[in-house]
Amino acid sequence: MSRGRADGGSKKRSATLVLVLVIVCGGLYMYTKRNGSTALEYSTKIRKFGSTYLGGDEEVDETPTKLGEDEDDGVVLKSIPVCDDRHSELIPCLDRNLIYQTRLKLDLSLMEHYERHCPAPEKRFNCLIPPPPGYKIPIKWPKSRDEVWKANIPHTHLAKEKSDQKWMVVKGEKIGFPGGGTHFHYGAGKYIAAMANMLNFPNDIINNGGNLRTFLDVGCGVASFGGYLLSSDVITMSLAPNDVHQNQIQFALERGIPAYLGVLGTKRLPYPSRSFELAHCSRCRIDWLQRDGILLLELDRVLRPGGYFAYSSPEAYAQDEEDLRIWKEMSALVERMCWKIAAKRNQTVIWVKPLTNDCYMSREPRTLPPLCRSDADPDATWDVKMEACITPYTEQIQTSRGSGLAPWPARLTTPPPRLADLHVSTDAFEKDMEVWQQRVDNYWNLLSSKINPDTVRNVMDMKANMGSFAASLKNKPVWVMNVVAEDGPNTLKIIYDRGLIGSIHSWCEAYSTYPRTYDLLHAWTVFSDVEKKGCSAVDLMIEMDRILRPKGFIIVRDKPKVVEYIKKYMKALHWEAVASADADQDEDDAVFIIQKKIWRTSESVRELE
Repeated sequence: MSRGRADGGSKKRSATLVLVLVIVCGGLYMYTKRNGSTALEYSTKIRKFGSTYLGGDEEVDETPTKLGEDEDDGVVLKSIPVCDDRHSELIPCLDRNLIYQTRLKLDLSLMEHYERHCPAPEKRFNCLIPPPPGYKIPIKWPKSRDEVWKANIPHTHLAKEKSDQKWMVVKGEKIGFPGGGTHFHYGAGKYIAAMANMLNFPNDIINNGGNLRTFLDVGCGVASFGGYLLSSDVITMSLAPNDVHQNQIQFALERGIPAYLGVLGTKRLPYPSRSFELAHCSRCRIDWLQRDGILLLELDRVLRPGGYFAYSSPEAYAQDEEDLRIWKEMSALVERMCWKIAAKRNQTVIWVKPLTNDCYMSREPRTLPPLCRSDADPDATWDVKMEACITPYTEQIQTSRGSGLAPWPARLTTPPPRLADLHVSTDAFEKDMEVWQQRVDNYWNLLSSKINPDTVRNVMDMKANMGSFAASLKNKPVWVMNVVAEDGPNTLKIIYDRGLIGSIHSWCEAYSTYPRTYDLLHAWTVFSDVEKKGCSAVDLMIEMDRILRPKGFIIVRDKPKVVEYIKKYMKALHWEAVASADADQDEDDAVFIIQKKIWRTSESVRELE
């Protein structure tokens, strides 16, 4: 009897153990189904494009064919994995998880952890970034300046943290932007007008008759300063890191305001010298005195002759001992840099940079900061360390006593003096404008059945050359991020001299922006260029999908073999063809226009109306 009772208990325990194992295994299976493969960590390679969380389990060769490589089997890739929901805001080269997992040794005091650190090619996320739950097509410009869908950026902590400063407010399904900031609680519009009044500009308009066009806002918050400047025909590069105020740049771009993820750390900003007429810092919490003033000298590098630095911070007005000390040391530093106070009122001081080298040449010997070496290139920015030195002006600027740029809007089409640096003639510049105006007109004709006047707002030209694509969009309600390759002619300075904005970048790496931030990408021979560098065209397509909004467009202008290659990935990427056309008679390129579909995962995203 006792043996029988023992056997029965053993059977019950065995049955219970089996049941527990079934539950655990089932739970693990469902977790994997819901959250994706654990292979999506940086420590593991994921190169196979097989089963996905969207359905389907077709498999293909692990190594995609090169552009134009013949394929007799007619394989069309049917699926690409979807990243876990937790990666819906992934920025591959600004990802803290990468820093943790690769144990990078970074100096936090120098903000190195906010600079770009990209995963090795074999450890990239080869998956599609899902939108957050409830994602909606963004509100159209100009309404988007003042409100966005909360579901698209489900982060409301800034509304609570900055409630007294009126950065943003939660209003039901939307997040509103009253236009406030740390030092302009009463609105960016009034603050901007007050700055113009301080500088005695006509009618308190900050563009000063078109002579001020490109601004840099450092530590921009949600970019209300830049958003309100647009009505004055001023375009601002709103700059902030992916720091404790997470998503501030994402909010800016969702609003349709130009913005870029970056930081004043150890490397130069990705902009040429003499790019901006005004730099702005409103309580940006930057230690301008550190490392012999190197960060202030970086602003000096990117400011034009006669450019302004508007600084709103307690040091400009507070009377406590520490603020007075900082103000005294900062005043001494900018005096040695030959800056002068243009205006000072209440909480704001505005310094102005000299027009010529005269002041630099009259300084006492061995005055710090020194002038930069004569052989240093002030326009080299890609992965270039900052230097604590003053960038002197060229002989052309010394002679003309300024940049010699026309006021806006004539600036857009007037050949700038720095064309000579690139050995580009006025005739070639004007021909470039003519060619791109015709191309853009053709693009819009091909897109006519798909777009309304307000469909497109945020545009990226992935290979901008001299910016004529962007210039051809001057009459449309869009702004363009002009991207120039890191290893080609530095035409970005021409783009800035035309009153446009952009950045240096290599398309072998991910761009410094959030997912779903651009409505249209223009890729002129970008795929051919990437192949020449030995980089992956598939990685490029996945990156383009990451930064493109659902229902956004891609215009590919490249070799016919490139177009055929892209077509093999259309279904897997959830892209659809909109139009195609032969290119100009004097070139071999083809034009292929694509639209990104709205797709959903069964667990996290509902179908949009």
